Amino acid sequence: MSKSNWKLVIGTWDFTFMHRASAIHKQILKAQKILIVPHQNPDGDAIGSAAAFHEYVTGLGKAAIIFCATPSNPSLSFMLRGTPIHSDPKHFSDKDIDTIVTVDGGDLKYLGIDKFVKDHPATIINIDHHATNVHFGNLNLVITTAASTTEILFRYFRHNGIRINPKMATALLDGLTYDTNYFTNAATSSTALYASGELILSGGNLELITKNTLKNKSITMLKLWGKAFSRLQKDERLDLTYTYLTQADFKELNVSEDDASGISNFLNVLENASAILLLIEMADNKIKGSFRTTRNDVDVSALAKKLNGGGHKKAAGFTADGTIEEVLKVILTLS
Repeated sequence: MSKSNWKLVIGTWDFTFMHRASAIHKQILKAQKILIVPHQNPDGDAIGSAAAFHEYVTGLGKAAIIFCATPSNPSLSFMLRGTPIHSDPKHFSDKDIDTIVTVDGGDLKYLGIDKFVKDHPATIINIDHHATNVHFGNLNLVITTAASTTEILFRYFRHNGIRINPKMATALLDGLTYDTNYFTNAATSSTALYASGELILSGGNLELITKNTLKNKSITMLKLWGKAFSRLQKDERLDLTYTYLTQADFKELNVSEDDASGISNFLNVLENASAILLLIEMADNKIKGSFRTTRNDVDVSALAKKLNGGGHKKAAGFTADGTIEEVLKVILTLS
């Protein structure tokens, strides 16, 4: 498709996007070594973005490392095709690192690297779609109307004439399916569907994605989900339906926190629920919260921001200290 026709499809192919996409590509071309950083506790969009970007820069002959401040869900490793994710902050001390690319993270704290990049000489490139993004990069490509960060990268690659190979296409498509909940939530748009179709034409393997992310539920995993479903409660004042999982639950069923992935998205099927919340007690004694909504008049990112978290209108999260009871008490007193 020509750029003129593509402009009609995406609706945001404007001078600002083109200028910033070109500037980022120019920086990548002159970079010596690149550190790619998805957000902590990365999801399908974060890993998909990191995997696709890593494939792109290594294809240009650049040295590149993916860093994440926390472990990633093993079920998402199919996108990486053997590319490791590093968690040792020593990589920020590597004098050859001259470019840091962050994907799918609204701020440096959410990415888990605020302490590591303070006074860092590298050029920071910030690529994201969250409305709460604070534009912390030297170069920022933030499109809040995009369904996912991988949709932005699809536009970026197309603009810069970068061939999207099957590995990149699968990673980008995974981000789109994750953030649209398989094209069922309000993030699903004509541009997201168009990008998905083009990615499938480029070799994106939708069957591989669904096998690893949708059709991957074990009996013990579903028993864990059952525990969360059995604890569902609703706060009428906030019109918020919530539930939780504890470390005792994970130990009883011999499963990990990763096995809770997908519960918050699934709960969006609840009728008469303005928003839903899943609280998870993590192994480090912190509480991870995930908000979801399908309502156009509800902004769950505003709730997450009050808890020092972030995200976008339909899906947001946070991490807090304390017990589940203590964190829940704080949430239920929010206005």
